[in-house]
Amino acid sequence: MKTSLLLLYLGSFLFFFLFFVRIRATSSIVFATLGRSLYGFDIFATSISSSSSEPELQLTDGVSINYNGFLPSFPSTLLSLIDPSSYPFLTEPIDALVYVTERGGHSTIYVDFFSTSSSSSNRRETIELPIRLQFPLLPASDGRSSVSMKDRPSLFGDRLIFVSTHEPSHSPRQSWAAVYSTHLPTGVTTRLTPDGIADFSPAVSTSGRWTAVASSGERGWTGEVQELNTDIYIFNTSDASARTLVVRHGGWPCWADDSTIYFHRQSSDGWWSVYRAAITTQGDVPGLISIDRITPPGFHAFTPAVSATAPELIAVATRRTSSQFRHIELIDVRDGRNAYIEVTRIISPNAHHFNPFFSPDARRIGYHRCRGSQNNGNPPWLLENIKSVSPETFSLFRIDGTFPSFSPDGTRIAYVSFDSVYVVNSDGSNPREVYSGNAFATAWDWKRKGVIYTSHGPTFAEESAGVDIISITLSEDNDKAEPFIKKLTSAGKNNAFPSPSPDGKWVVFRSGRSGYKNLYIMDSIEGESAGIYQLTEGPWSDTMCNWSPDGEWIAFASDRDNPENGSFSVYLVHPNGTGLRKVVHSGDGGRTNHPWFGPDSNSLVFTSEYAGVSSEPISNPHHYQPAGEIFTVNIDGTEIKRLTHDSYEDGTPTWTSFFLKPSDVVESLQGVTFCNFDDCHWLSSQNQFNDVLNETIC
Repeated sequence: MKTSLLLLYLGSFLFFFLFFVRIRATSSIVFATLGRSLYGFDIFATSISSSSSEPELQLTDGVSINYNGFLPSFPSTLLSLIDPSSYPFLTEPIDALVYVTERGGHSTIYVDFFSTSSSSSNRRETIELPIRLQFPLLPASDGRSSVSMKDRPSLFGDRLIFVSTHEPSHSPRQSWAAVYSTHLPTGVTTRLTPDGIADFSPAVSTSGRWTAVASSGERGWTGEVQELNTDIYIFNTSDASARTLVVRHGGWPCWADDSTIYFHRQSSDGWWSVYRAAITTQGDVPGLISIDRITPPGFHAFTPAVSATAPELIAVATRRTSSQFRHIELIDVRDGRNAYIEVTRIISPNAHHFNPFFSPDARRIGYHRCRGSQNNGNPPWLLENIKSVSPETFSLFRIDGTFPSFSPDGTRIAYVSFDSVYVVNSDGSNPREVYSGNAFATAWDWKRKGVIYTSHGPTFAEESAGVDIISITLSEDNDKAEPFIKKLTSAGKNNAFPSPSPDGKWVVFRSGRSGYKNLYIMDSIEGESAGIYQLTEGPWSDTMCNWSPDGEWIAFASDRDNPENGSFSVYLVHPNGTGLRKVVHSGDGGRTNHPWFGPDSNSLVFTSEYAGVSSEPISNPHHYQPAGEIFTVNIDGTEIKRLTHDSYEDGTPTWTSFFLKPSDVVESLQGVTFCNFDDCHWLSSQNQFNDVLNETIC
């Protein structure tokens, strides 16, 4: 008996010891996403009848962000998945909304059920009630990875058609996006996209026989960040057979009937426009009959939607020269007159509206927009918990800012916001501006408490630009005391991305003083006046450097393989200039940037286009690099692991040895509100331009 108790005691002790060690060994990764923290997306709907007095209805609940909705024609199909007797508030008739949500720190597809009645007044009151039945349509128990991007859901019968990124591609820069069909009663999922191909924006025909997608086919993604180089393919929904290219140069297809598809493309005159394709689907293989342009030059029109109930009405998102906002309009194409009807500008003129869709009876038009601070829902997060693919190793967070870094003791975070440097406690408390000025990149000194390094000056600038490294010394006794600022470089030749050595004696940084952006090391306290030497040299750009915690390596991004094509790889070099080697490359023309060492110095976190683009960029707010995702890799180049799955621009990651509990941290900085994000910059003019040039070599 005593022996059994002793063994039980020792077993319990060992369990708690291992548990404690595991928790102590767990770390955290924090990264930035351009604009995402302020999206505040919810799905709304409004009547398209000019005689209706029904207001705009908020259909989703304000939790996280909700977008790309779909209203199924027969919600009863979904009701068969549950026991209605368990939900007495659900009485016939029933409405259902299928949509993408990012609640829980990852993308998934939800359905909300509402009890409705035939009268508009009751319908309005019911939809605005908090009582609803809500559950995910794709539970993790179906065997698919629980962390992946889901997009563009639609329902036909008992099958859910959607995009997912849960299966890796075979090559760098090859998109993981593919179209799948899930049989909802059984959960069996079938891939409809051929292996080695990426498909976007699926749409099921009115009969359900055909599915249309935007796809680059075998040529794949080649780095486009505005209009994807896609064509329209059609295949059988049931088994993906008879896959046929029917329209060259097009995206975002939708069906008016089984022989009519609407889609968008950027026209030769520079304007995004909506087109109509007449096709034949009577035989075994579909074919193209004709293509007509629907929207004229003079404004942008894209992401069309149409309903079989009212095929004469086309819903589009527009950007007109008279407005800086994206709005939803209807086009009445009867008799070829193409009359335009404003929908959202008269309701909420100062908000962007995205990706319209019709109700089954074509009486309402749905879309998503920022809910704003006046509506119920989550507040902005300083740190948004993202579901980790390796929860036993690290927690993962998105920060409302850029260039985050942790203090050595893990209690504070420095980051850049509104072009200034801020410091906040890791629990979100006590945010304060510590440097006012155009700054980018932050790093804490390992030995001197309260010392932060950053670079001051213009971003994305040429080698001779006036950018300098400064140190910011915080008062450890008085948070309200002015920090002490010291400039460490004097040449003013684009000196940026400082990273201190773990012994606190040196700082490695990028400089353009030689005419090229190479790496240098200088004294951490007095700067280059007390000693400086050049670490790398060559007619290329070495940048975004980070010193390993064990002092052995410096990681950096470089285009030295081919300085002319904008392709960046991650390299390692010893601080004495020896041992140069490449760690990871994202493919020809690809960008792999912002490396940061893990606490063990044996792995790196970085941002890359390694997984290609995941959706059509026009369907989202502005992102310079919509293919940017966060990855980790061992320093020997093995075990590349994708951490984020989304269609945004994720970047500037940092990795701390301190574990942050995986829960959201509310933004406490004054003046931070939802909706402060940009629409696609390249929609601002007819003569569109590529504003991402040199984006990665700031």
